[in-house]
Amino acid sequence: MTTPIQQLVEVMDQLRSPGGCPWDAEQTHASLARYLLEETYEVLEAMDLGDLDSLREELGDLLLQVVFHARIAQETDPEFSLDAIAQGVVDKLVRRHPHVFSDLELSTSEELEASWTNIKATEKQRDSVTDGVPAAMPALQLAAQLIYRSRNLNILPTQNSLKEELRGVISEVSELQIAELLIATVELAREKDIDPESVLRAEMTKYRAKIRKSEGL
Repeated sequence: MTTPIQQLVEVMDQLRSPGGCPWDAEQTHASLARYLLEETYEVLEAMDLGDLDSLREELGDLLLQVVFHARIAQETDPEFSLDAIAQGVVDKLVRRHPHVFSDLELSTSEELEASWTNIKATEKQRDSVTDGVPAAMPALQLAAQLIYRSRNLNILPTQNSLKEELRGVISEVSELQIAELLIATVELAREKDIDPESVLRAEMTKYRAKIRKSEGL
């Protein structure tokens, strides 16, 4: 019996094949990029709303993008298929969880994180902790990733005194307080007609270079 996933693949094959849909047939990875981003944001919105019906629909739209890109790639490389993508994920999950799928014993979150980091470093053969952090991601997320990745290098992205001053201003470091600080920062930026996204991205570009320099790269 054909599964819904198989039916989806077959429908996409028909749309991309001669006699199918002209619009679908002319799409490329590049032309679909904006839809992939839009669908991702719509999934996040459904999650924020706690709307499971919307989440189901939006995840379906996101899955469609995965199937679409897989089909386009398969036209160049016959080995590129949805099954191959899924198998790659299965292999990666098993490989990165030796404490679950092998005899390795890890008991603390620190040990789990260290194991995960070492396995990824071996797989990717990365030279820098910044490798694999997309420069195109939103600036705030970029900052969070770079700061997290460099946490063991003792390379500060800003003056530590400023962070401590902020810590003294707020009563406690909480989600609400952080949100209010971010909002206030955006308000100050807009008062001076400064684009907070652009200036943060520029600083994170400098910070990435600073990290790589400390690594000798």
